[in-house]
Amino acid sequence: MVAVLTGVALATLDTAIANTALPTIAADLGVDPSASVWIVNAYQLAVVATLLPIAALGEIVGQQRIYIAGFILFTASSLVCALAWSLPTLVAARVLQGVGASALMAVNIALIRFIYPADQLGRGVGLNAFVVGVGFAVGPTVASLILVAAPWPWLFAVNVPIGLVALLLAWTALPDTGRSGHRFDVVGALLNASAFALLVLALGEAAHEGPLWRILAEAVGSLACFLLLLRRQAGHPAPMLAADLLRRPLFALSATTSVCSFAAQGLAFVSLPFLFQHTLGRTQVETGFLMTPWPVVVALLAPLAGRLSDRYPPGLLGGIGLAILALGMGLLAGLPANPSVVDIGWRMAICGGGFGFFQAPNLRAIMTSAPPARSGGASGIVATSRLLGQTMGAALVAACFAIADAHGPALALGLGGAFAAIASVVSFLRLAVRQEDTARPA
Repeated sequence: MVAVLTGVALATLDTAIANTALPTIAADLGVDPSASVWIVNAYQLAVVATLLPIAALGEIVGQQRIYIAGFILFTASSLVCALAWSLPTLVAARVLQGVGASALMAVNIALIRFIYPADQLGRGVGLNAFVVGVGFAVGPTVASLILVAAPWPWLFAVNVPIGLVALLLAWTALPDTGRSGHRFDVVGALLNASAFALLVLALGEAAHEGPLWRILAEAVGSLACFLLLLRRQAGHPAPMLAADLLRRPLFALSATTSVCSFAAQGLAFVSLPFLFQHTLGRTQVETGFLMTPWPVVVALLAPLAGRLSDRYPPGLLGGIGLAILALGMGLLAGLPANPSVVDIGWRMAICGGGFGFFQAPNLRAIMTSAPPARSGGASGIVATSRLLGQTMGAALVAACFAIADAHGPALALGLGGAFAAIASVVSFLRLAVRQEDTARPA
């Protein structure tokens, strides 16, 4: 678990750290701030495009082998990032780092399923959610502390010694998850990567009010790749895009809940900084502190929710948590004109409490509603639904700003509350669905 959670922590921290340090890196490399955004975009595109192919490959060669290979690539590319001398070299290294992070995120939940007994799986996914919450909470602070003491390359160089230690642990301790007899579909992998990359690009273009023809071309291209992928893998015993698992009602409802909830989170995390700084006149430092209660409470509640999910239905726990999240986002949308720190803080804590109460039970529901042989595909869906929801949320924020101008943040938070309410209803629907019989690892 130390090996698995270290990889999750590094992949999570790396996203938050890079976002925080973009202005510093752009100034040092002498590039335009808009061009420096590719330091983040290249990483995210690499992750989104390769998650499902890598998860499918994990079922073929073994999740522990994919995890170790991902750690090697992530650690080596972190060193290359630290040594990068220009924007193109840094962006290229970030693509490789994104592929390594994708390998870590694609199979980590599958590995946890094999590490923990079935009746304690909730504890394992609760710890995973705890580490993700802490990573997002402390990422900006860690980046700021490193930049105070050292130049920006150290943001990436610190991954190297930690990665080497965790790699040694992974090499010796991770369980053998077995191999399937399927062959890897290279053409399917290319179609999958193209479909998700074009989808993310289309959402990004729409968020930044790009040319309509380009948005439509990327959206149509993405849809065509998805249809070709589904046609190519029809009848495959373990398709890359796990359409076979989506035929299981509990799995499909859990995946839908995940997409809607992370769309709500994306709407909040993108719109709140604008609300705090532009509408309420807070500084960037104050905004960082005001954002902290949400991930901190998520981290505190996730282990408890994970333990409870071993005893109570995830549909019940998730539905309650998401209803609380919807309430919290509604309260944020209705903030008074001149709120105090306390006014903002307790509302953020309610949101974090609701999200933390939902996350671990939902992870458990997704993994236990898939057969053990499809753990890699299920783990890939977990990560993909999170990234897809967050990307949708970020794109919808831009639409809210275009519609409501100065009231855009409040509209985005209200829309996020609606997504959370829909997710809550979908979660409660799981109580009416019978768990499919799946043999679980002992």
